[in-house]
Amino acid sequence: MKTFELKVLTCDRTFYDGPCEKLLFPATDGQMEILADHEQMTASIEIGEMKFKTPDSDEWQVAVVSKGLVEVDRNQVLLIAFSAERPEEIDEFRAQEALERAQEKLINQKSIVEYHVNQANLARALARLKTAGKYKAK
Repeated sequence: MKTFELKVLTCDRTFYDGPCEKLLFPATDGQMEILADHEQMTASIEIGEMKFKTPDSDEWQVAVVSKGLVEVDRNQVLLIAFSAERPEEIDEFRAQEALERAQEKLINQKSIVEYHVNQANLARALARLKTAGKYKAK
């Protein structure tokens, strides 16, 4: 299968940099997929599960990503997100605590800004718990 170059950057690290066959990521309008020779584009990334397939593995690489941007240009894809975590990097106890805090803060919000911040925190905690549980080592 044809490949493209994928670079996934977060605030604190280069999450992935190498060849890729397929990339699935959460976008504003739902899940988007990028394959080799995709047309030039820029899109927003939403909080959720990202998957990508590398040529050296039959398995999908999975991560929870936060909001960000993806840019496709001449068979090179740059994905920039605030954070990206593999399922094994997620501390489910901390994610559960974050979920509970976000739910509590949503109930006691005082402004529209607090509402949006708490909605983002809630979405991230839910995505982390869902992905960690789905890919838990058996």
